[in-house]
Amino acid sequence: MTVTTQSDARTPARVRSSRGASTAGPGRPRSGPPGRRDSRRPAGPRTAPAAAGRRRASPPAPHEWFAEQLLLTLSGRRPVHALLGHALPAAYDRLVELAPQAPLRPSDSGAGRRAPAPAVRHCGLCRPRPDVIEAFARIASGERLRALAFRLERGGDARWRCAALDIGPSSPVW
Repeated sequence: MTVTTQSDARTPARVRSSRGASTAGPGRPRSGPPGRRDSRRPAGPRTAPAAAGRRRASPPAPHEWFAEQLLLTLSGRRPVHALLGHALPAAYDRLVELAPQAPLRPSDSGAGRRAPAPAVRHCGLCRPRPDVIEAFARIASGERLRALAFRLERGGDARWRCAALDIGPSSPVW
C-alpha cells in the first residue's frame, strides 16, 4: 500500500534542475512564462531564413558591368589602368587616348554648379557570335545624353575583355 501526501499529489508544472535552471520539458530550456507568446517572434522553432531572403543579387551582365567601368574611367573617377586586365591592347590604347580628355566628365551647369554625375541610363547588346557581345550604352549627365559603344570578346579563360571602344561625338549634334 502506497501513501501519498498532499505535497506529492500536487506536482509542480516546472521542475528545477540540479543547476537551478527551470525547464519546460526534458532537456528543453524554458524561454518565458508558460502560455506567453511574444507577437514579435515566430511561433515555431527558429528556422533558417527563406531562400528568397538570403539570395544575393545576381551579378550584372558583362556588358552592363563594362558600361559602368568605362563610364567611371571616361568621366575621370577611376584611373585608366583599372581596366588594364579587362581590355585587349587595341581597346586599352583607345582608352589611354580618351581618358585624359575625360569626355564623360560632368560640365559646369552655370552659376558655378556642377551637373549631376553621369550615369548609365540604358545598356543594350547584340550577339553576332556566342563569344562576342557588341554593346551600346546611353550615358546621361543632367539633360545631356551621350553614346558609348564597345565590343566584348570572351577569351579561352572564359573572361570577357573589351576589344573595341567608341564614344559618340563630343560636340553637340544640333
